Amino acid sequence: MASEQELLSREKTARRATSTTVNSDEYEKLLDTYSHFATLSEGEVLKGRVLKITDNEVIVDVGYKCEGLAPVAEFRDRDGRLTVRAGDIVDVMLETTEERDGYVRLSRQKAERMRVWDDIERAYEQQSVVTGRVVERIKGGLSVDIGVRAFLPGSQVDIKPLHNLDAFRGKDIQVKVIKLNKKRGNIVVSRKVVLEQESTSRKEKTLGALFEGAVVRGVVKNITEYGVFIDLGGIDGLLHVTDLSWGRVTHPSEILQVNDEVDVVVLKFDREKERVSLGLKQLYEDPWTNAEQKYPVSYRVRGKVASVTDYGAFVELEPGVEGLIHVSEMSWSKRLKHPSKVVNVGDTIEADILEVSPAERRISLSLRQTEPNPWYTLSERYQVGDKVGGRVRNLTDFGAFVEVEEGIDGLVHVSDISWTKRIKHPSEALKKGDKVEAIILHIDADNRRLSLGIKQLQPDAWEAFFSQAKLGDLVRGRVVRMASFGAFVQLAEGIEGLCHVSEINLGEQRDRKGAAPSEGLEAGQEYDFKIIKLNPPDKKIGLSLRAVVTDAERQEIEEYLQRQNAAGATTTLQEMVSLKERTSSEND
Repeated sequence: MASEQELLSREKTARRATSTTVNSDEYEKLLDTYSHFATLSEGEVLKGRVLKITDNEVIVDVGYKCEGLAPVAEFRDRDGRLTVRAGDIVDVMLETTEERDGYVRLSRQKAERMRVWDDIERAYEQQSVVTGRVVERIKGGLSVDIGVRAFLPGSQVDIKPLHNLDAFRGKDIQVKVIKLNKKRGNIVVSRKVVLEQESTSRKEKTLGALFEGAVVRGVVKNITEYGVFIDLGGIDGLLHVTDLSWGRVTHPSEILQVNDEVDVVVLKFDREKERVSLGLKQLYEDPWTNAEQKYPVSYRVRGKVASVTDYGAFVELEPGVEGLIHVSEMSWSKRLKHPSKVVNVGDTIEADILEVSPAERRISLSLRQTEPNPWYTLSERYQVGDKVGGRVRNLTDFGAFVEVEEGIDGLVHVSDISWTKRIKHPSEALKKGDKVEAIILHIDADNRRLSLGIKQLQPDAWEAFFSQAKLGDLVRGRVVRMASFGAFVQLAEGIEGLCHVSEINLGEQRDRKGAAPSEGLEAGQEYDFKIIKLNPPDKKIGLSLRAVVTDAERQEIEEYLQRQNAAGATTTLQEMVSLKERTSSEND
């Protein structure tokens, strides 16, 4: 290469040679060219023009009377194709000022690397964003090509921890240079910083536009059992499961999926705490608004069974509107232990509307109302006085329920079980499951009541007794039990009468403590009694032992007088009574 002295000599010759042919502007340009070239040094990046391309090298003119050679491989892409042609302006670095065969050594690759490092240093100083491509997964993070290889730590890949870094391989990402050591060639970049800045920017913009009632667009970020988190742009809002739809929602994933874009309405917004409650169903009209007009009472509707519980089944009439069929409204006849015996989830059924309450968001439905009520046709099948048979279904304190037919139960009251036996509880005569026959006593279809009687199958023993007995009749009975006020006497099967203490014996008095008399009658023994009272409506019979004794004594006296009269005696009846009393006293 020419020395500085030679260059100066050439400059003087050029001035003289061009003084008459060039103007001042051209002279200045020429002078700049010479001055620039005169200060060239190794490692300097120059702009040059491609003169020629050979099989191995590219000849580049980098200045006045100076040409250089660069390897042709540095001008090929990954597929081996040339990226330049003659006449193109390219950046090259002067590797050495020593000429070989009249050419200096140049490098395009080193020039680009120098330029890249300059850009990286500038980006580092200004904290600007650069774009790079993830080359490979390496220990602790990723290798990113930003013109040169840079290291992206795993902790700096995203705002939240990621477990699958391989998914970034081959992708272009935006990063910031956070550490730089040019001497060692070490560069550390961060994608997390870029995302945080973008999030902060979006968040500020979003917060400025949020207000209650606003309709905003967001992206589903996460789904839980209780709701969906929506990214509104730097800030997350919660869309609760109850605000997803007016209809029944078992899980939010039935309606939304992660990464779905969705419009939502802001229900509540706390700017200080940055909490946002969102709603999706609020974008649509509440179906309960006109439910009363759409579903009038007695109207028959068609719907799908949404769920079945112990107490009934919920039927979806339309999204957001469900009606309840209570278990008692499932069937006229079947006694259901569980509604699933009649309906199942997914069944399509028809039902009649019983009640509509929009304020409480409740509709009562009936499945059995779609069929004839068997109680209303009961009188067509049975009449009062008919004999029916059935099985004892249940026992209560007041009677026994007998199933006459499926769904139709009749009550046998405890007082209608037997004419004669004193039954305190129906279990004394009947057991659950027993097959019995009974007579229909009364039919009340409106109140779904059917009265039955078992004792009516047999003649009324009391009625038969009262039809034959009359006051003053002498009857024989057995004392079944004693009481302080008298003795109960069984006159026939199921027929009892009361002999009051005052009617037990002549002259017998109760003691001061009111104890039952100890003389005159004995439980289990039979005696003759006289009927002194009959009360058919109350089934009461009054008896007297004393009247029997008095009649016997009177008859004895009369017979004695008759004998005396026949013998000519003049003793009076009063005298005979007094004599009888003295004789009795002496015997005692």
